[in-house]
Amino acid sequence: MLYARTLAICAFGFVCSAHALEAQGLSQYRNFELGTDLASVSTLAGVASSGAKLLHQRPAVLQDLEWRPTRWMAGSTADSTDAIRLVLFSFYNDQLFRVVVDYGRERTEGMTNADMIEAVSALYGTPLVRTSRPVGQAASRLEAESGSALARWGDAEHAVGLYQTSSYGSAFRLIVTETRLDDLARKAETQALRLDEQEAPRREVARQQKERADAAKARASNKDVFRP
Repeated sequence: MLYARTLAICAFGFVCSAHALEAQGLSQYRNFELGTDLASVSTLAGVASSGAKLLHQRPAVLQDLEWRPTRWMAGSTADSTDAIRLVLFSFYNDQLFRVVVDYGRERTEGMTNADMIEAVSALYGTPLVRTSRPVGQAASRLEAESGSALARWGDAEHAVGLYQTSSYGSAFRLIVTETRLDDLARKAETQALRLDEQEAPRREVARQQKERADAAKARASNKDVFRP
């Protein structure tokens, strides 16, 4: 167990320290800058922007883009030591407002909460005293689903949270957020869901009308050429 913990700390710490040398601020996760557009993020990640998922398009365009880093080291058949399993980039009107990083269990096995906090602090500085949101600020659905908050970093414009998830075994998650855009995105999502509910009856009527029209068109076409 001690050996696994040592290897995990070395692997995770190496990746974090390499990026810490870049004087990373709270507006960044590695080379990804909050506020950047979808095209730039997809190019940097090496994934097609066409793979972005459209969540809502009114009153604002909300999109998600997934990135799964390669298992292999560049130019080698050796396994990568990168601890990342999955990154989810979220955009509000083509502006990156949130980065969610899920770390692979095999790369963090044996690491304690204190180990993870220390590694992330190397990037973002001393964590805030409180791990909960300030009074009056409700946790987002994503935060609630992310498990226990271990530590937070932040300023007036940015928030970074380290979580330990409990689904499918314990794992670690990092959420980096631009607070102004995140607030706008949350309000837009609430409005979009309300509009979806209001428009649902009209969309259902339109769907049924189209279904009947398609059936009538197919009937006319097939009836003319059908031979028993």
